[in-house]
Amino acid sequence: MNVSRSCNVLMLYPLFTAESFWSFGESCKLMGVRRPAAPLGLITVAAMLPESWTVRLIDCNTADFGDDDLAWADVVFTGGMMPQQADTLRLIELCRAAGKPVVVGGPDPTSSPHIYERADFRVLGEAEGVIDAFIEAWDSGARSGVFTAPKFQADVTKTPVPRFDLLKFEDYLYLGVQYSRGCPFTCEFCDIIELYGRVPRTKTSAQMFVELDTLYRMGYRGHLDFVDDNFIGNKKSLRQFLPQLAEWQRAHGYPFEFSTEASVNLADDPELLEMMAAANFFGIFVGIESPDPATLVAMRKKQNTRRNIAESIHKIYSAGMLVTAGFIVGFDSEKVSMAEAMIDFIEEAAIPVCMVGLLYALPNTQLTRRLEREGRLHPGHDRAPTILGDQCTSGINFDPVRPLRDILMDYKQVLEHVYSPAAYASRVDRLMTLLDRSRQRPELAEGDIRANIGAMETVHRVVTAIPEARGPLWQTFLSCAKRDTSSARIAVQMIAAYAHLGPFSRKVIDAIDARLAALDGPMANAATADARTA
Repeated sequence: MNVSRSCNVLMLYPLFTAESFWSFGESCKLMGVRRPAAPLGLITVAAMLPESWTVRLIDCNTADFGDDDLAWADVVFTGGMMPQQADTLRLIELCRAAGKPVVVGGPDPTSSPHIYERADFRVLGEAEGVIDAFIEAWDSGARSGVFTAPKFQADVTKTPVPRFDLLKFEDYLYLGVQYSRGCPFTCEFCDIIELYGRVPRTKTSAQMFVELDTLYRMGYRGHLDFVDDNFIGNKKSLRQFLPQLAEWQRAHGYPFEFSTEASVNLADDPELLEMMAAANFFGIFVGIESPDPATLVAMRKKQNTRRNIAESIHKIYSAGMLVTAGFIVGFDSEKVSMAEAMIDFIEEAAIPVCMVGLLYALPNTQLTRRLEREGRLHPGHDRAPTILGDQCTSGINFDPVRPLRDILMDYKQVLEHVYSPAAYASRVDRLMTLLDRSRQRPELAEGDIRANIGAMETVHRVVTAIPEARGPLWQTFLSCAKRDTSSARIAVQMIAAYAHLGPFSRKVIDAIDARLAALDGPMANAATADARTA
């Protein structure tokens, strides 16, 4: 067996291009952190490298790096998601200028490898299936190459414990772990099944507890996110894992509260909901996309048509877990305005945090392939949006069926309503009446004066920054505080989220107004010219 020579590896996690609904910039400031989530992918890859290699990690979103860092490195690893594309390309050029070989990988390079041709190495697909080939080539003296993993064959039961020691915990709102990869569904617009397949693969329970034990020994406490794209994709394995997870939590004094992403059919399984509650899950992200059954069928998300979705959300609330949700405007099947139906659904379901975006044809999806066959994709469709860095303002990168102006007006109408201070505060208040936290571990002791003062200070900072939200948000906080401590704590989290969501939604609305003005400009000019001719 060959022993790998020493190597200094500088891992650079690229900047996200700009704010998005996911960035929570102002909310992070309120909570005293720099970013919501830590770069789990890079620290997992770091754990796969030879022990003789020395690794430094710099998250460009939380810290700067300089010439000394590049001078130290023998090789640079970088890459990430589509919103990080622009900075990844910048980092590649910086490394080339410094004469440092650069390795790029991650979801976006895997989906669009041609965009990253300037990198010396492209490591594509799941790292477990290809990293050994790269290491062998590097040790043999290769300084360029493309390494592509077999699709959907990575054995996650052999994935090592991520290098959590490379992180500065204090920089992040929460840390992440991964239990499974893949999703059993076939949503047309989604790239997860293209990257990780439709047969969810899970780590062993023993693996997960080594990861949790590692974090526990390192002193981490609080919010831990299972980053799985569908946590309940493999229910058979999950039913074995969750009772053990609940027992681990009890034995360790409930050091963590968990969140994750799951399909809405979670609500059909009371036993699974109970298991998640017992393990101290507090939040679930659900992709709802549209309240229109015909649209759900057309996008191949039929699992959302087999139930009353609002009632399903309320069942998850009854199990003590709040729901954040994703919605999309701009599907081909939208024959008429969807704004009022989407607003009515969001209000009925009482979902405060709604990630509403315009449809964006991601590279390497069924949707993109169909639009390409139909000749409807815009040039540069696989290039990252350049305005705000996500689909909120740059969506609809194809020729839509409905007039673009109608789609943008719908989108604007939804944002104007759901993120008005009164509507948002009202949904938070109703959420608190539906959320049953009796099965989760109590977060704060009744009468904790410091916690109460901290909560009030957080609310005060939000309403000071957003004066028009003062009345609704204070009223909601006070109403929740009268009910119980747990209710007040979650209400404060939702109010802190509004510190980002309120102003950001306003920026998106302004950007949509600019797009509408650009669309209307030629029409208005033509009408003026016609009038002059007449």
